[in-house]
Amino acid sequence: MKLSENITSFKADLHVHTVLSPCGDLEMSPVNIVERALQQGLDILGVADHNSGLQCQVVREVGLERGLTVLCGMEINTREEVHCLAFFPSLDQLEAFGQLIYERLADFPNQPDKFGYQAVVDRNDQILDQPEKLLISAVDMGIEETERSVHEMGGLFIPAHIDRMRNGIIAQLGFIPPDLRCDALEISRHTSRKEILRDHPSLKDYPFIQSSDAHFIEDVGAAFTVFELEKPGLEDIGMALKRQNGRKITSP
Repeated sequence: MKLSENITSFKADLHVHTVLSPCGDLEMSPVNIVERALQQGLDILGVADHNSGLQCQVVREVGLERGLTVLCGMEINTREEVHCLAFFPSLDQLEAFGQLIYERLADFPNQPDKFGYQAVVDRNDQILDQPEKLLISAVDMGIEETERSVHEMGGLFIPAHIDRMRNGIIAQLGFIPPDLRCDALEISRHTSRKEILRDHPSLKDYPFIQSSDAHFIEDVGAAFTVFELEKPGLEDIGMALKRQNGRKITSP
């Protein structure tokens, strides 16, 4: 929706898993995800598989052809078992960070019959790769080191689903470290910013996003954030999180 000469409203779901995540349904292929996102009226989609960005490029290519902006990132599981989203401006930056994360990932092999398949697929759902390590394991990086590494590589750092009793930063740590440079905080579809601030008023100065954390195709777009941007993309979203140059979040 056009709001002014330069600023437009964009609907974004910034936490969607693909078939690469072992807990992701096999229907979460690049084409299916993009199609569902468009059906849900999304303008921006964030790919955030567990500890890997290997599926991002194909989803971005399919999205580009269909007019959907795809942000490339991942959901990191830190040493403290805190889940954090990280998004990067380029695939090269994502690849470099992904190599670091995979090196620090626990050396525990995936067992598809127990945890699920970890498939990197092309647009025709043909398997290109299957990482050997279990991607939902924790990496040997604390949350502070993770945040620093994300920012050193030019990315955005967002603790995920902070309201969850499992893998949310508040449940795992009991608080948000004051020196942790969070670009935003993510809440799940099961709560609201108002509810979070009622229980944790000290978080009032943080920007919030809300996302679906979709592992199944019907959940894509089940929760979303509305941004006012000049153009869809990570640079403008970064400005919106800081309320710079007319960019901002309008929902949640």
